[in-house]
Amino acid sequence: MEVATSSWDFSCDFEINFGSSENASIVYSVLAVDKELQPDKVRREMSVSDGKIFVHFEAVEARFLRASFSSLCDLMVLATQFIEEYGGSNEK
Repeated sequence: MEVATSSWDFSCDFEINFGSSENASIVYSVLAVDKELQPDKVRREMSVSDGKIFVHFEAVEARFLRASFSSLCDLMVLATQFIEEYGGSNEK
């Protein structure tokens, strides 16, 4: 029996500037522990540098890409609100 290989036809890249390396590192640390639930259908690579988080998604279908992107954005908003409420770095 042959195993079909998935075609990663859908992708998305984005970056978010947090204004400080400390804030970007905090949010990155929060998001990095949340792995994709279906790694055979969606891949996510993240990195942090110079106060920015860089994210690259690949998916086999647009709906998986949308769901993963949306979920990560929701978590990023929550982490950012937490930093705004309870402190973080204000360096520019």
